[in-house]
Amino acid sequence: MPEKPIKIPGPDHPITITAYGGRIVIRLNGQTIADSRNILTLREASYPAVHYIPRADVDMAALARSDHTTYCPYKGDASYFGVPTGGAQLANAIWSYEAPYSAVVEIRDHLAFYPDRFEIVEHSA
Repeated sequence: MPEKPIKIPGPDHPITITAYGGRIVIRLNGQTIADSRNILTLREASYPAVHYIPRADVDMAALARSDHTTYCPYKGDASYFGVPTGGAQLANAIWSYEAPYSAVVEIRDHLAFYPDRFEIVEHSA
């Protein structure tokens, strides 16, 4: 199997990670899945910003690891989680870079949620 390419963020493909500075609550059918004030916001090139929530602030018992994975040459291998009670729409609705590349190491032990699959309430600082 060929090696996976590894790319370094730069002017042609910038990646920044900053503290969000507010609070985010993520709910599904009235159940709180995550509630955090320790969010990291990752901005990558022209993609929409993604909020990463520390695992410590997520109800991991409500999630189930999936076999689905993806690869990003800038961040590494992504693992996915779903919410078993949410049906097929929520099968791979959450992702995490468990061993991210050094350029984005801050997102280790954090989860990101697809915003179109959850109720996500952002509270500014």
